[in-house]
Amino acid sequence: MKFYITTAIDYVNAQAHIGHTLEKVQADALARYHRLKGDDVFFLTGTDEHGIKIVRSAEKAGKSVRDFVDINAKAFQDLWGSLNISNDYFIRTTNKTRHWPVVRKVWAQLVANDDIYKKAYEGLYCAGHEAFVTNKDLNKDGICEMHGAAPELIKEENYFFKLSKYTKQIEKAIKSGEFKIEPKTRENEILKLLERGLEDVSFSRPRKTLKWGIPVPRDSSQTIYVWADALTNYISALGWGTSSNAKFKKYWPADVHVVGKDILRFHAAIWPGMLLSLGLPLPKKLFVHGFINIDGMKISKSLGNVVDPRDIVKEYSSTSSPQAGADALRWYLLAEIPPAKDGDYSKDKFEARYNADLALGLGNLLARIVSLGEKYLDKPLASELPSTAQKELDRRWKAYEKFMDNFKFSEAIKEAQALIGYADKRINDTKLWVLAREDEKKFKEVISEVATILANISSMLAPVIPQTSEEIFKQLGIKHESKRAWRFEMKKGESLFPRLE
Repeated sequence: MKFYITTAIDYVNAQAHIGHTLEKVQADALARYHRLKGDDVFFLTGTDEHGIKIVRSAEKAGKSVRDFVDINAKAFQDLWGSLNISNDYFIRTTNKTRHWPVVRKVWAQLVANDDIYKKAYEGLYCAGHEAFVTNKDLNKDGICEMHGAAPELIKEENYFFKLSKYTKQIEKAIKSGEFKIEPKTRENEILKLLERGLEDVSFSRPRKTLKWGIPVPRDSSQTIYVWADALTNYISALGWGTSSNAKFKKYWPADVHVVGKDILRFHAAIWPGMLLSLGLPLPKKLFVHGFINIDGMKISKSLGNVVDPRDIVKEYSSTSSPQAGADALRWYLLAEIPPAKDGDYSKDKFEARYNADLALGLGNLLARIVSLGEKYLDKPLASELPSTAQKELDRRWKAYEKFMDNFKFSEAIKEAQALIGYADKRINDTKLWVLAREDEKKFKEVISEVATILANISSMLAPVIPQTSEEIFKQLGIKHESKRAWRFEMKKGESLFPRLE
């Protein structure tokens, strides 16, 4: 079964922070989980590199716009590499070979369907949103609360997309379940907007205002606006409308778009409207996550509380445990942050999770099993489970899969943690270290049981902490024979997560 998953493409006007990381780790966990199930996965992420904020940020940095976007796009790619984000393709909206031709094709199709028109427009433009807003989007003082600034009053001639035309079709698709939005609160939010009726949306800016972007076909005085450009990445990466469209035919529609709550309207209204105009199937699901606060405060440069995920990865990694920093951060984001609500990051909470869950939990269980196995087993040992353990394992796998299918990452992790507790209890109840010296037969039965449980835990956690999962399999000396049936040849390695003092 195919599974096409995307993240929002990151705006490269600034460096990545922990909020960007949450979305990529969530999407990566889903992609890895579906690969674990045997699905044919295509996982897309990338960068959004056009727009006024990009130009202004480049000027402020004293760089050419091209150099600025190249440097920042590479920084995003390098960060995702350090966190083992397993995307299959990285799309850049400045890619004139892959992206630009599809954007032009989309524009031409919208024009052909009489869904693009030109008019003079006067409105409030929020540079933070890269969009025109109305008074109902502002607080009583006329401030955009999300970006902390008043919008500019702009009068100009633009091309508009007839989004209002598709209000009822989008509403019907959501209510019927054809286009699902998770969580329900976000679905209700967009349905309220649809009940009021969608307004047509600006799809271009004058070239004299914005030169950095894709020119409107047959009108060099206008630049295709950021959302008409950026949203198209989900099909340009697959080659829609080109001779290289095999991936589009194979993977579209998207099974899940993973986005933040701040861009819900663009993905749940504008993007479906574009697809309906193009005659293309809508995405199956839109999963909307919340924001991360830092020590209870909104992330803000002015407060100086921006957390760089690269610093976390570096601080908690070491030569002996190179995977510790990246996997500890991935663990925290999936285990601690509510999947679809706002969550909080603090160093104290992070280190508490690191010690309790990883060093003293998972890492300690591996060390207990492998230390005894390496010392007392004289030949490879086949995996074997008594019926009670098999029932417990089956129950936990069933619950784990249900939680992962419904984006409940922290609940899925708890199923693996329950098995860690189960294996620890078996070791303690049987006094496995005593059996090793006094009852070889019983020792082999129990160590095979707990090692098999640990191997299953490792499989469950592969989408969450992939490098650690590989290291567990390595230290267990697993030789794969069939699905979840192994032989163990244990050899103790370095501590997975050295305890923090």
